[in-house]
Amino acid sequence: MAESRGKSKQDSKSKQNGKAQPAELVRAAAKLLGEMTGRAPETVLGLRKEDDGWKVTVEVVELARIPRATDVIGCYVVTLDDDGELISYERQRRYIRAQAGGD
Repeated sequence: MAESRGKSKQDSKSKQNGKAQPAELVRAAAKLLGEMTGRAPETVLGLRKEDDGWKVTVEVVELARIPRATDVIGCYVVTLDDDGELISYERQRRYIRAQAGGD
């Protein structure tokens, strides 16, 4: 019985030094951001490894409007450690969904 619990715990981590896999990090970041902001994440825009952990960029609808093209979107960067634990999050910018252009 203990063996099966250990195996399922092991399955949730990659085989590389017990660290979370990138897909797990993205899921963890989206879930944590949703819990912290009370808003459902809409899109994951990027994942980047840095010295202080993993940076996951996530879009969240901050203000839903009709038509949807006028929704206010928040772009957040969530920083996780190698185990998928939250280090920090912050909103980088806000924009209207239909707004064209880069950063």
